[in-house]
Amino acid sequence: MNLQKVRNIGISAHIDSGKTTLTERILFYSGRIYKIGEVKGDGDGAVMDHMELEKERGITITSAATQVAWDGTTVNVIDTPGHVDFTVEVERSLRVLDGAVLVLCSVGGVQSQSLTVDRQMKRYKIPRIAFVNKMDRTGADFYKVVGQVREKLGLNAIPLQMPIGSGADFEGVIDLIDMEACYYDGSQGETVRREPIPAALQDEAHEKRQEMLESLSMFSDELMVALLEEQEFPKEELINIIRTATLAQEMAPMLLGSAFKNKGVQNLLNAVVSYLPCPLDRAISAIDVTATEKAIAAGEIQDGEEKRVPLTTNTDDPLVCMAFKIVQEQFGQLTYTRIYQGKITKGESYVNTRTGKKVRFGRLVRMHSNDREDIDVAEAGDIVAVVGIDCASGDTFCGDGVNYSLENIYVPEPVIRLSIEPAQRDGADRLSKALERFRREDPTFHMETDPETKETIIAGMGQLHLEIYIERIRREYRCDVNVGAPKVAYKEMPTKEVEFNYKHKKQTGGSGQYAHVVGRVFPLPEDSPVNWEFNNKISQGRIPTQYIPAAKAGFERALVKGPLIESEVVRVGCDLTDGSYHDVDSSEKAFETCGWAAMRETLEKSGMALLEPIMKLEVEIPEEYQGPVTGHISSKRGVLNGTDVRDGTTVIYAEVPLASMFDYANEIRSMTQGKGGFTMEFGSYKQVPRNIQEEVVEQRRKEKQERLAKA
Repeated sequence: MNLQKVRNIGISAHIDSGKTTLTERILFYSGRIYKIGEVKGDGDGAVMDHMELEKERGITITSAATQVAWDGTTVNVIDTPGHVDFTVEVERSLRVLDGAVLVLCSVGGVQSQSLTVDRQMKRYKIPRIAFVNKMDRTGADFYKVVGQVREKLGLNAIPLQMPIGSGADFEGVIDLIDMEACYYDGSQGETVRREPIPAALQDEAHEKRQEMLESLSMFSDELMVALLEEQEFPKEELINIIRTATLAQEMAPMLLGSAFKNKGVQNLLNAVVSYLPCPLDRAISAIDVTATEKAIAAGEIQDGEEKRVPLTTNTDDPLVCMAFKIVQEQFGQLTYTRIYQGKITKGESYVNTRTGKKVRFGRLVRMHSNDREDIDVAEAGDIVAVVGIDCASGDTFCGDGVNYSLENIYVPEPVIRLSIEPAQRDGADRLSKALERFRREDPTFHMETDPETKETIIAGMGQLHLEIYIERIRREYRCDVNVGAPKVAYKEMPTKEVEFNYKHKKQTGGSGQYAHVVGRVFPLPEDSPVNWEFNNKISQGRIPTQYIPAAKAGFERALVKGPLIESEVVRVGCDLTDGSYHDVDSSEKAFETCGWAAMRETLEKSGMALLEPIMKLEVEIPEEYQGPVTGHISSKRGVLNGTDVRDGTTVIYAEVPLASMFDYANEIRSMTQGKGGFTMEFGSYKQVPRNIQEEVVEQRRKEKQERLAKA
């Protein structure tokens, strides 16, 4: 493979910005498919939305990968979901990609999920091109969106094109680099016709090109000199400047078009090839596990620090690849893998760094949405899938001679929980198979069994997230289930500092147990990067060093269930300052038990408060409903953060507790005669007001009694 001619890109955006429609056009123009499928059309639907549920609902649920060729370049494309409930799909795709296309709606502009996707791109340092889609919609405004990208995302947005008309009059685009007008002929826009710029737009085009060149001159002294001397500047040099600035994430090239109307997609593909990075452009490093362990043992670095090594794209070096997504199938597990160094050869065995076990890669496939073709070898820079290996999402595989680990994928905390049980007894086996499969595939889907009531609890990123899984259990596993009412995933935290002095003594028969710990528990600030902080302040060997980790483990065990409603305890700091031990009766077990009991007793005295998930809400409604909707949000303990008015549509931004949002979809529809829509994503955990805390604690106590009575 010539890695200069490879691009690994993701297509990400807010819900309904047209990602899948755009991907469908990319497949068509590159010759990968011969008939365009539509997301919300009759017939077979879009190629990349291959699940029945995706076709029915017209949304993307799982990211799908494919490979196309354009202008002699191989482009691996991943189409990702827009809904925040499936945010991990975007997260893990961006983790392994080199570049991205951020799709924005020409009317909606930068919306809540655009901000989330942008944050994810910044987290993994992904260069991006922004594509303003839906230019054929009424109210389309390319320059307004460019302004929002600069203000809201803080990006240096530089338009490389300008529109010819907008809304119903949208005809094509003017390329400000070539200074040509591009029109898209043929029934599906497959022929790009380049013509001189229409006379009516000549002046505006020259003005916009001048603005573009002035913005780009910040990155090149030669261009600045050429501008001052009013000389022409070579096109190739201009493309190099844009590419260099994009790769350094110092600018975001802005393109435009309408995927649905087949306009502007070929220019976007040209830009992907010209401006987005190839695997050689990204400097990737891995953690050298062996060297790190040696350095920690030798005291050269602290625990928690690491030794890193740069990876090469050389195919002769030992393999380093990452399993970034897994899908359980009838014939075993399908593992999507990004190769960073070396190559994978079919039939060879490689070591999973996390488990230390060798795994044989028996079958390699290249994915095209849900179809696959068998291959024998895959090289550095490629994205392929391996069939039938057992591993977890985020595992690193290495060839002989190296023991490297790539950082794992950031996984957000689940915010909603509900109980689930099979409707018929004979469905228990099918249900547990389904839940185990989803847990392995999706790191944001959690499941647990309540030890007292034996109920199965599932947790996820939102109502839609869990709804989709319940529907999949019914369809794919033919298992009817009964589902409990959704519950908020509350957390608990101490609000005041309390000192402890706890002795654990047990002298009844056999070997005794003795441990004694002294210290204090205190609340951590709201913006603390950690939920639990332990400080060992023991001096003069008051407690031997070998017992400290056991005491810490005991403290941590007590944080699993808090004293209020048995939720996880967070934002806790603990200083261990003193204690004592017994030469014979003290042991690690004794100190762990002592730590656990001391923490439990202390938390009860530390003014525990409940924390609840607060959601960022964005509601889009016709202007005339603004009053009732804002009043309704306030009645739900919501805090209004501002409003925007776009062509008769009002967008309201607010922060609202998840607990009051469970039936919001129906409420907003009935208030706006079905014309309103909303998106919601997790914002932060905040303290629950005292009166509501008492209600929640009382309610949970009653529920627990009822469940225990049933059990």
